[in-house]
Amino acid sequence: MPVPDDTQFKIHGMDCAEEVAILRRELGPLVGGEHNLVFDLLQGRLVVSGSRCDASMIIDAVRRTGMRAEPWQAKDASTPVASRGWDGRTVVTIASGVLTVAGFATHVSMSGGVAAALASEGLGAGKAVPLIARLLYMGAVLSGAWFVLPKALYSLRRLRPDMNLLMTIAVMGAIGIGEWFEAATVSFLFALSLALESWSVGRARKAVEALMKIAPESVSVVLADGTSQATSAAQVAVGTAFRVPPGERIGLDGTVTQGTTEVNQAPITGESLPVTKEPGSTVFAGTINGNGLIDVRSTKIASDTTLAHVIRLVAESQGRRAPAEQWVTRFAQIYTPVVFAVAVLVAAIPPLLFHQAWGVWLYQALVLLVIGCPCALVISTPVSIVAGLAAAARNGVLVKGGLALELPARLKAIAMDKTGTLTEGKPAVAKVVALNGHTEQELLERAGAMEASSEHPLARAICEYVTGRGLRTEQARDFTLVPGKGATAKLEGRLFWLGSHRFLEERGQETPEVHSLLDELSTTGHSVVIIGNETHVCGFIALADRLRPGVRELLAATHALGVPHVVMLTGDNQGTARTIAKQAGIDEVHAELLPADKVTVMESLVYRYGTVAMVGDGVNDAPAMARASLGIAMGAIGSDAAIEAADVALMSDDLHQLPWLIAHSRRTVSIIRQNITLSLAVKFIFVALALSGHASLWAAIAADMGVSLLVIFNGLRLLGASRGSGVNATPVMRQR
Repeated sequence: MPVPDDTQFKIHGMDCAEEVAILRRELGPLVGGEHNLVFDLLQGRLVVSGSRCDASMIIDAVRRTGMRAEPWQAKDASTPVASRGWDGRTVVTIASGVLTVAGFATHVSMSGGVAAALASEGLGAGKAVPLIARLLYMGAVLSGAWFVLPKALYSLRRLRPDMNLLMTIAVMGAIGIGEWFEAATVSFLFALSLALESWSVGRARKAVEALMKIAPESVSVVLADGTSQATSAAQVAVGTAFRVPPGERIGLDGTVTQGTTEVNQAPITGESLPVTKEPGSTVFAGTINGNGLIDVRSTKIASDTTLAHVIRLVAESQGRRAPAEQWVTRFAQIYTPVVFAVAVLVAAIPPLLFHQAWGVWLYQALVLLVIGCPCALVISTPVSIVAGLAAAARNGVLVKGGLALELPARLKAIAMDKTGTLTEGKPAVAKVVALNGHTEQELLERAGAMEASSEHPLARAICEYVTGRGLRTEQARDFTLVPGKGATAKLEGRLFWLGSHRFLEERGQETPEVHSLLDELSTTGHSVVIIGNETHVCGFIALADRLRPGVRELLAATHALGVPHVVMLTGDNQGTARTIAKQAGIDEVHAELLPADKVTVMESLVYRYGTVAMVGDGVNDAPAMARASLGIAMGAIGSDAAIEAADVALMSDDLHQLPWLIAHSRRTVSIIRQNITLSLAVKFIFVALALSGHASLWAAIAADMGVSLLVIFNGLRLLGASRGSGVNATPVMRQR
């Protein structure tokens, strides 16, 4: 049966990046190219798209690699990899260890002591190893190699030596020269290192997998009679009203229609403090309601919520490999065959040219194969990357893959949109000027009365300001709207008017003093609402889009982290842009830009500085974000287009996560470099020991496993990264 588009398979035995690479090579030609394959290591899933080949062919091809494929079932998505209990790998690893210990104990018991047991091993002495001990050792070898041998055979058939083939040859060689105990030990330790690798990746992903469990499976849908009924969240349509009692998790994204509460949004946005929610506020699935009862109208189906989007993007990010990870893979592809060739030369040259003992140098060649295994090197980077991605997601920063995690560490410039990114994105009263004997209170009360029924953004901002000051307004009478200019109304029996500079000019009431003041405010980016009566101007109210609290300190922290250039890209006028740039401490300003102009400017910034990030929140920012080296979207408030175009989404509604991201990226890169250096250093030491004839098989595999453990736990340190302290601590901005 042909495979339809986007068919999914469950892959058993796909635990690391190397196995993904093997599957890409094997399945790529079968499905029309590797671009038709999407791997999700998080759930062990393969998605095949754009191919019409037979499903059984894909399953057979996977089987040839030593792994196993089966059609994806819905239940597979509900059970995270890291929580599926003991798997076959764990069982055979434990069996290998137990049999190794049992074999050695039997060997010691039947040989008369440890020294005698060890002396009985070696070339020509193999017959002295008791049969029962040999059988136990063989059981240990077979258990340890249970998952390794099929992959080794695949590697041999393809003439592409990998760590599985190296280990298999080393174990068989040890048996061939009578080193039964070392063969069993190597087999067990290698199986243990692979089990630890699988465990470490699962441990690193638990922080992300926890997201899958935080959204409740059902919601309380509000019925026509006002009562509620529990309904599966997956069956709730957009526009359905549902009720959230105090203390419960919110089941779907939506808008509050009734009630006031505080919501803990930390699982989605990373915000440490609860956020006040009232009618009109947006809420997210998986967040926790506080003490208030609220009714919510759903805006997204369960599979399209912000939480579902985060889970999906994190899963997809596993296929986007970091430069360091790509380098390690390329290095291992060259390094492994070279080690294999050197081992052959070590086994052959001393006996053939210098008449040395074959057994001694064959043993050293096997040691070389063991220490040459690139296991620690191969896992050093992906463990760190996955841990870094998980820590970022837990802190409200969604990073789409290893490349995007490494790039912030190399930033030379950051470009930022103005409206909604650096500023709050809505006008607010900045200045009130009373003229001709009127007071500020009188001016605000009259403006509030006349703007009460208007939905214009400037009118809403004035009314909010008046309410915030605790002022009371009387009802305006004979209210008349003058389209495009303003309005007139009677207050306290007198006629007043309110409107723009143009309306003032048309009324012929402008004086040189007022004209000068209005021009000055206009040049600094203010919008002005003028209030007057039949005889004179009473005063005016200047409004402007306010800088987000803490932006100046945040940009200073970004500079302190070594990002020398911060640039503003905006479609707003030059005056407004320059004012905001001065307040924020921006280094360079580009104003009055269309979306295409932003792309042009971004290209020039990339040319001048190299690695440049673009931070934005709107549809008009998406093209520039796609052109930048790194696109960063304001995830909680940004448009879908901006978030899709971005490499990173800051899930909170402010920029306080930006310096943390840069510091976290640098820490991740530093740990990756430490892991690679440590892995290579230990290998070079043991290669030198092997070439000089002073290394043993068990010491080589113990050293390799020790390094594997070190790089795993060093990488897992990234899971502890938080925004709460030290270099990562930055001023927290809030828009409430």
